[in-house]
Amino acid sequence: MGKIFDINAVFTSIPSLLRVLPVSLEITFISMIVGLVFGLIFAVIRIKKIPVLSQIIIVFISFIRGTPMIVQLYLTYNGIPLLLKFINAQYGTSYNINAVPAMLFVLVTFAFNESAYNSETIRAALQSVNKGQIEAAESLGMTYFQVLKRVILREALVVAIPPLGNALIGLLKGTSLAFVAGVIEMTAQGKIISGSTFRFFEVYLALAIIYWVLTIIIEQILRLLEKKLSIPDPGQQNRTRGRLFSFTRSDI
Repeated sequence: MGKIFDINAVFTSIPSLLRVLPVSLEITFISMIVGLVFGLIFAVIRIKKIPVLSQIIIVFISFIRGTPMIVQLYLTYNGIPLLLKFINAQYGTSYNINAVPAMLFVLVTFAFNESAYNSETIRAALQSVNKGQIEAAESLGMTYFQVLKRVILREALVVAIPPLGNALIGLLKGTSLAFVAGVIEMTAQGKIISGSTFRFFEVYLALAIIYWVLTIIIEQILRLLEKKLSIPDPGQQNRTRGRLFSFTRSDI
């Protein structure tokens, strides 16, 4: 049984996999931040129904959501060099196509993918804000962007955190596809280790444990953030105050 499954190989693989954990986290958080920024921009454009831009974004979101991530990686991996060749031929530049870092392909793909999905989440969250509050803020002379910053985003954030948190977890697990573009992250490192030790099951089990632990950590952080940003129910607060007041009077 020791030859079939070696528990020691699981634990000895973990340190080697953790050495490239920063690469997976870098892809995750950079892509998420860029995806949130562009997702917010796309959502605002769609809500305001800006001509031409709104239609382009609808097509873009439909394309991203309708194609697999791995296909998008292949398109980026082959498309950016073609774009550079076109620029060199058209404008006489001399961009070195072979010098494009593999990480760029991955970050562009993941960031655009996240922006498409996040834009729909953010748009739904923005539209869930009570219109009466928006109208009240506008009646005070605030511009749309002032209302967006001071009123809408604060309430929409509470609604958006759970689905955006799920998107973050999915993005972390999706970084396992980065090896397609030649980036050595945890899954690619697992392939290298298992190929040299021939302990495929043990290495991938160690990889699964790491992803699992990371997911639990992110879930706990998101729960704390959601709890901190949650808006108290005024009715519940009043009932609580009433009970405290009643207790104080009877106690006297």
